[in-house]
Amino acid sequence: MANNASSVQENGLLFVASDVDAADDADFNRWYDSEHVEERVRIPGFISGARYFSAGGGRKYLGLYRTESLGAFQTEAYPAAFQRQTPWSVENLGRMRDPIRRVCAVQSVTGFGSGSHLAVIFLPLETPAQILRDRALEIGKKIADIDGFVQSYLLSPDTALSTPLPKESTDGRQLHPMFAVEASRADAIDAAIGAASGIFDTDAAEAWRLSLGWKLHSADLA
Repeated sequence: MANNASSVQENGLLFVASDVDAADDADFNRWYDSEHVEERVRIPGFISGARYFSAGGGRKYLGLYRTESLGAFQTEAYPAAFQRQTPWSVENLGRMRDPIRRVCAVQSVTGFGSGSHLAVIFLPLETPAQILRDRALEIGKKIADIDGFVQSYLLSPDTALSTPLPKESTDGRQLHPMFAVEASRADAIDAAIGAASGIFDTDAAEAWRLSLGWKLHSADLA
């Protein structure tokens, strides 16, 4: 897909990953699909919510919620959504194992649209933020010509907004920046991971590979 200029408007993104015991899988997925995603996407300032399933590495499930800006997490409506959780939500949130919650700024965007495959590469903490943004754009331009490439972007966690989930371990908790790539093909993801890992100096084997389950846009909720 043709390269696209980096976005002037920085979206926000809520990144929530977790494992779930096999015995709880069916009810967890039923809840997530029929209640949780819609509930979150209805919060003012939320643009979309997407579910991903691990295709190699990382947690079993990943939810990505795009927002108009980080300001969506600072409104009265956002914490209010947690104060009216249904018993079903409370039960399934408690089933999350080893969860990860990050609220990120979406930066250095190349391309546009949503891909059926996703890569998440965790980046070194010690690299200065501007260097990460520059490298993310450099990589985006490099991989945009890969057949199947859709979009790439840098996820920069906000320390104040990235409060941990109740069952998330805080022992040695580190808010690593992440480089994400969306593509229409699994082989495009592999090629992108290879290119990005070389520039970011990360281990390609540690990248998360995921496939898209489904995605809901706020515009769908009339």
